[in-house]
Amino acid sequence: MLVRKVLGALALASIGLAACGPIDAKSSPPSVAQAKLVPLTIATAKGVLHYKVEVARTSDEQARGLMFRTVLPDDGGMIFPMSPPRFASFWMKNTLLPLDIIFIRPDHTIESIAANAVPGDLTPLESGEPVAAVLEIIGGDAARLGIAPGDKISW
Repeated sequence: MLVRKVLGALALASIGLAACGPIDAKSSPPSVAQAKLVPLTIATAKGVLHYKVEVARTSDEQARGLMFRTVLPDDGGMIFPMSPPRFASFWMKNTLLPLDIIFIRPDHTIESIAANAVPGDLTPLESGEPVAAVLEIIGGDAARLGIAPGDKISW
């Protein structure tokens, strides 16, 4: 009888702990299909590029970013609005895909690009000045598509 009461109490305690614990971003990252996508354009010297990107609006969404994703559409990405503009620093912790991290000034021009950021690398990738947003796209695409500092981004 005592064993049954102890086992019952342990079972209830473990259910309570699981229910109170934080949600693990690794177990349930949002898919691109679930996220609301917004149109984004980049005006380059070669022409205008069209994307459909997720917006990381909340601090939780910004902290998670594209972590744990294994695919990203060719015309996809994620934008991180920053209001007010500030210096930005990103890393690739728990990020499985190489990314181009594009820092965007308040006038919507590209300040700089951290190209082909290495998955899992903890080295901070920083803007050189306060920025109003940061855009993440597939690694290598900025160079391949001719995206460069000074280009204009609209969303």
